[in-house]
Amino acid sequence: MTEGNPIINLGDISKPATVLIEKISDAVGGYFKPYQIKRVAEAEADAEIVRAQAQIEVTDLQRRALTRFVAEEAKKQDNIETITKKAIPHLDDSSNPKDMEDDWVTNFFDKCRIVSDEEMQTLWSHVLAGEANSPGTFSKRTVNLLGSLDKEDAKIFTSLCGFCWYFGDLTPLIYDANASIYNDTGINFPSLSHLDDIGLISFQSLSGFKRLGFPKYGQLFYYGKPVVIEFKKEEKNEIETGKALLTKTGQQLARVCGSQPVNGFMDYVFDNWTKKGLILSSPYPQNQ
Repeated sequence: MTEGNPIINLGDISKPATVLIEKISDAVGGYFKPYQIKRVAEAEADAEIVRAQAQIEVTDLQRRALTRFVAEEAKKQDNIETITKKAIPHLDDSSNPKDMEDDWVTNFFDKCRIVSDEEMQTLWSHVLAGEANSPGTFSKRTVNLLGSLDKEDAKIFTSLCGFCWYFGDLTPLIYDANASIYNDTGINFPSLSHLDDIGLISFQSLSGFKRLGFPKYGQLFYYGKPVVIEFKKEEKNEIETGKALLTKTGQQLARVCGSQPVNGFMDYVFDNWTKKGLILSSPYPQNQ
């Protein structure tokens, strides 16, 4: 980022983006100002220099501490600005950032300011945009958990989400943790246990989970592709969903993690369902 240039000229961006930056400025204070995002590091550094000069003599230790402080704050500011800039293209025209809670915004930037990895910044930006588009979408608990994730955790979780079907909510269909369809993407017993430990999924290696209450015909989706299942009974049907369920936090992050469908997984699931006596009325949509 070029020093001295504002990250965003508010005259060049949409109203939702302008409102978002103003909201951040009000909630966080000092990070953003109208017409440009202000660099807190410079302001803090100036204050430290004034205080040091007031002591008449600035020791070498003070100089080194001040240099480190300025460098650290500048990096944090750059992280904040980058995440905000990445979020802006994902704002909806109907976005209403002013309804975001100040405490949520403050907590968000407190956690994300140390995130410098580009891929992780992208994930954080999607959370910020999602919350701005629909305030209340992401809980502070989810933000706090995201703050504790390292890049490898995020990669494993994104891989898992490639196996998610939509059953009214997102559900990963993990039928056999030893199957190559999962293992080839890094999803196995240890990785599933780890995601359970950090609070993104509930993993039951033995019993598994079921979804209940389906009528005679149930429509499910895999990355937008509809599948209609015909059950044997007229009502109160059930379907096994496998060994894992997303937690509430996992549900929220699954929406923005950037997962992709896994090649061959629909066929794998169809084979599993067929063996259990389910009838696929329309396994593939005609317009796909």
